[in-house]
Formats: sequence, structure tokens, C-alpha cells
Amino acid sequence: MSSKILDFSNLKGDLTGGLVAGVVALPLALAFGVQSGMGATAGLYGAIMVGIFAAIFGGTPTQASGPTGPMTVVSAALVASAIQLTGSLESAMGIILLTFLLGGVLQIVFGLINIAGYVKYFPYPVVSGFMSGVGLIIVILQLFPFAGLSSAKSTWAVLQDLPRLFSEFNLYSLALGALTVLIYYLFPLITKAIPSALVALIVAALAGYFLGWDVPIIGDIPSGIPSFQVETMFSNIPSEAYVLILEYAAVLAVLGSIDSLLTSVIADNMTKTRHNSNRELIGQGIGNILAAVFGGIPGAGATKGTVVNINAGGKTRISGAIHGLVLLAVLLGLGSLAGYIPLAVLAGLLIPIGFKIIDTKGLKHLLRVPRADAVVLILVLLITTFGSLIQAVGLGVALACILFMKKASDIGEKGIVMELVENLKDEKPWQDELPFYDRFKDKILIKHLKGPLFFGFTTHLKNQIAAVDEKIKVLIIRMDEVPLIDQSGLYTLEDIVFDLEKRGVEVLLVNIQEQPMDKLRSIDIIPDLIAETHVFSNVEDAFAYLKENIDGN
Repeated sequence: MSSKILDFSNLKGDLTGGLVAGVVALPLALAFGVQSGMGATAGLYGAIMVGIFAAIFGGTPTQASGPTGPMTVVSAALVASAIQLTGSLESAMGIILLTFLLGGVLQIVFGLINIAGYVKYFPYPVVSGFMSGVGLIIVILQLFPFAGLSSAKSTWAVLQDLPRLFSEFNLYSLALGALTVLIYYLFPLITKAIPSALVALIVAALAGYFLGWDVPIIGDIPSGIPSFQVETMFSNIPSEAYVLILEYAAVLAVLGSIDSLLTSVIADNMTKTRHNSNRELIGQGIGNILAAVFGGIPGAGATKGTVVNINAGGKTRISGAIHGLVLLAVLLGLGSLAGYIPLAVLAGLLIPIGFKIIDTKGLKHLLRVPRADAVVLILVLLITTFGSLIQAVGLGVALACILFMKKASDIGEKGIVMELVENLKDEKPWQDELPFYDRFKDKILIKHLKGPLFFGFTTHLKNQIAAVDEKIKVLIIRMDEVPLIDQSGLYTLEDIVFDLEKRGVEVLLVNIQEQPMDKLRSIDIIPDLIAETHVFSNVEDAFAYLKENIDGN
């Protein structure tokens, strides 16, 4: 794909992709704006600015960016803290917008100093625990709006206030919220050509309006181009707020970077291209700075919008910019109508999204993955959900360092050195492989894993395997010198095997040690994904199998 800012070679596909992505983003922008505590307008402003400028200046041509669940949860926590400090949202706006601005500046700095190269070292349990906690926060905080009631701003306070939910609920709000959820899940069974979130939003909002039900609604949404908020941003900032600003800006920058880069990887897998991580962070930073300048909430690469953009034909950064322009057109033309949307309808959209963010895969395997990984995941999840997001991120980083040092120590004690080979083709066959390898080297590759398969090595391994030549029919993974595997390693191996089998490449595992074998069986990679017939205790048996099964024997 071209790296030019404007590439009109795929204009028709980009127009379609951008339009569809914009339609998908509309209800989510409104919902995330409301959840942030700044109102639906802030969600639209953020979606427009981040959507347009992250696309133009970013490093992933097909990325559609805007407010996301994780970024909104952090923004909502910031808003609540700032209001507690100043007494009102109006008084707190300077603190809030300055934090958003600084978060964007930090993302640009991250891109300039290649911080993206270190994101891959976050262990799976840390990311999984944080994202699952974010999903739970979204679900819990929407329980009261779903029932037509005002909600506390923290998850713990919501749970303490639950008796009120059952005694004061608005039956009409519950009905609209339930209708929204039903349409969200059931409409795709009819057709996936139209986003179910948009259909649910329109149908439920119209039902509430024409039935004349008395339910809380969004309220006035200003139409027209948003005004500059620079003066607000740099006025009336109390000295005690600077620590708060720095803390939340750092969390927004780190989380926005991780969120965007994960979406970039998904886009790469779909388009068979490679994004520019540093440029992506710079683009996201520019988008978030402009969102702050116009009073919008920050955003990141949005997975759902990116996927629909690609599937609808988007290939260049024009598609992402059009996605933002679609939202701008809605703001200018239909902003006043959006004010009639019931808050219960937005809650009905956010609750399913919250459940989707929860990492059910990681939670399902808690009793089967290494105990240390399970403990880390649960701790990060609980602190994220019921404690401080700042502390959760800090704990995650600290645990990443501790896990790394522990595994490095284990490597040293066992006398094992992790072997990093830049190119899989550069690996030299071992002596016991030479006769067979020389005969079939055009059809097979052999990967020798040496040392623990853990989070610090998984990205390198994925990149190597992704570059496997299309002519290769079989990949033999020798695990003679892999003493242990962690949760990140397990899921990486699972992804590798799944992707290779989709490409028609057969994967054989050879000489697996006790701990890796136990873990591979515990989450059913063996035998559900890798059949027992593809697991061998020695390389000679693997070669004997291949002589009978590969072409040219």
C-alpha cells in the first residue's frame, strides 16, 4: 500500500469503506461521549477529529480511529476525578482537555522515540486483565442508565447502590434498552449489510419518540463546527491538579498506543501488509491533540470500524478520513435530532460492547495456564474494575518487569540461552535433519525453539512465521530445548498454527518437554488444533510420517 497522504488509486473502495465505517462509528461515538461524562457532543467531536487526522497522518492506511471502550473508561475516570477536585464539569473542563492534549503530545513523543518497539513486551495476562476490567466497567456503569436512572461514577458505588435499581427502575427505559440489545444481537441473522448497532439505535429511538414514553434522553446537541477550547484548556488550572493531569495523560497515551497498535496488527493480517508503528502513534497523537482543542474525547484505532472499512473495500488512508467526514456531516445535518435518543438505548449498545471487550478466552483458561499468569490476570482485572486505572497500569508494567526478570533468571539457572534468528530461512538444519532436509528443503521448514517460549519472544516468533514462503507445505517446530511456556506463548503458538493451516501449511511439533506439553493439552491446542498424529517424540518419527504423506516421496 502507498504511504502517500493522498492516494486516489482506490477512490471507489475508499468511499464505500469510509461511509460504512462512519455509519458503524456514529452510535458508538454518541454512546462513548455520554459514558465519558462529557456528553454525546464530545463523543462526536472526538470521533471526527481523531477519525480524520489519525487517518491522514497515521501509519496504518486502513485504520478507522475514534473513541473506544478502553479510552472512554479512562476518560470517564479522569472526568470524575476532575469534578471531585473542582466541584463541577464546567470548572473541570480545563483540567480534562489539558490532560487529553498532553496525552496526544506524549503519543507523538512515543512515536519519535520508537516506544512502539517496547509495546510487544507487555505480557498477555496484563493486557487481558486490563481489557477485561475495562469491559466490566462499561457493563456495570451502564446498568442504571439502562433502567432509566442516574448512575454513580465508580463501579464499587454502583454495586453498593444496586437496591435502588430494583425499586426505582423506569419500565419504559428497560423496554427500550432490551429492544436495543435484541436488535443488536438478532439483526445480523437477517443481514450483515447494515450495521446492527445503527439499526438498533434508530429503531429503539423512534419507538421511544413515537410512543411518547417518558425516558431520559441525550438532550441538546449543538449543530455546526465545534469551537476552539484552547482558552479553556489553559485557564483556571489549580496547582493540585497537575499530578492528576500527568498521571492520566500518561495512561491515555500508553493505552491509546496499545489499543491502536493491536488494531493495526489486525489490519495487517487482513490486508497482508505491514503498518508503520511509529508513524501510527504520531498520527494518533495529532488526532487526539485536535480532539482536545475542539472539546472532544480522545480515541484510538477502532477494531470494528477498521474491519468493516477493509471488508467494504477501503485500502488507503482516504477511507479513514472519509469515515470522520461522514460523522462531521451527521453533526452538521442531524445533530439536533440525535438529542432525542434515549440514554437507555445508548446503554443497550454499550453493554454488549462491554461484554465483547472482556477476554473470555483468557478467563476460560485461568485454571489451565501457568499459575503466575493466572494470578497476574486476576489482580490486574480486579484493580482495573474496582480500584484505580492508574494503579492497574502501573501494576501491569511492574509485573511485566518482574515476570521478565524471573524468566530470565530461570533461563540462566538452566544454562539456556534464547536464540534469536532474524530470518527463519537462515536457520541451519541440525545434524540429525540433514539427509531429509536436503531432499525436501523446498517444501519444508524447520524451526528450532531454544529457551522458554514467553511474552518477550512471541512477537519475534510471529514475525518469522508470517514470512514463511507460500511454497512451503510443512513447518516442523522442534521444542527439544523449550523448558516452559507461558500464557502469551500458548496463545501465540495457537495463532501461528491456526494462520498456517488456513494457508495450507501443515504444522508438526517435535520433542515437547513436560511443562509445555501439559499446557498445550490443558487448553486443547493438542488435540483440537494440532492432532495427535502431528506430535512426535523425535525428529526421525516426524520424517517417517512426512515421507509417507508429502508430495514427491
